[in-house]
Amino acid sequence: MRNALLSALCGLAAILAAAQAQAPASYTESIPGTKVSFDMVAIPGGHFTMGSPDTEKSRTPDEGPQHDVELRPFWIARTEVTWDEYDLFAFGMDLERPSTAQAPRPTPTGADAITRPTPPYGDESFGYGKGKQPAINMTWHAAMEYCRWLSAKTGKVYRLPTEAEWEYAARAGTKTAYGFGDDARALGDYAWTRENSSERPHPVALKKPNAWGLYDMHGNVAEWILDQYDPGYYAKVQAGTIGPVLLPNNHRFPHVSRGGSWDDDAKLARSAARRGSTPEWSRRDPQSPKSIWWHTDATFAGFRVVRAVEEQDNLKGFHSTITRDSPQ
Repeated sequence: MRNALLSALCGLAAILAAAQAQAPASYTESIPGTKVSFDMVAIPGGHFTMGSPDTEKSRTPDEGPQHDVELRPFWIARTEVTWDEYDLFAFGMDLERPSTAQAPRPTPTGADAITRPTPPYGDESFGYGKGKQPAINMTWHAAMEYCRWLSAKTGKVYRLPTEAEWEYAARAGTKTAYGFGDDARALGDYAWTRENSSERPHPVALKKPNAWGLYDMHGNVAEWILDQYDPGYYAKVQAGTIGPVLLPNNHRFPHVSRGGSWDDDAKLARSAARRGSTPEWSRRDPQSPKSIWWHTDATFAGFRVVRAVEEQDNLKGFHSTITRDSPQ
């Protein structure tokens, strides 16, 4: 009798665990008051091996050591954020904006205060066009504030993906260099990189999606990640950590960017490839201090959003604390 009861309890626990690992259905989010919408893909929770093996071609030391990661279910945007979406935040009129690039603004009050980007120094699209083109050259801070604005507009909590979430979604169940395998010769079917981009980004979702229905996880624009960049971070992740993340401070750099871009070689498009932002991304910015909203030399930088089914404690309410006085 006791054995039967234990078996029943174990079976119930397994069922509950399986249910918790499954994300609710994918959905389409419409930004209130506009005709703009985007798709969110449901990603089941689970385990995966993060990082690359020593044998992977083009591997760099910051991709290891490999470590087992457990993630709770979440949703991730099917595509990178487009100008159709980002323009509503950057140039919409529902929040007041100053009229000059670095005019002082009142200090926002309250944990949910949201600020608006100052106007960029030049053409923010760099002549590549807008619409369904991926939004580019915004700073990590700007991407974080976009997520807060989007959350306030929709009533759902959106944010940048953690490194673990992004890599898990990019791999889509694979253990290979790319979400489709190890052969970089097939990359052109899935990604815009330096080899086939004609030196420019392209409208989202023109290439093949990965096995989970996500477009441009490799190439097109390199995607901002919530984490601070630390090349030795993987060695510090404790075994059994659920949802590891390295929370940033108020420094402008470095933050993680993933996936490679239209201006990068195939090696940076690998699922495990990591890149940290640097002040060089704003090298030609003539302002002093340099803008916390726009980069002048990061036309390859973009992002996509995620939403947790049940947010982990250390990310509840987390937001950028960068200001114009923040150190590099």
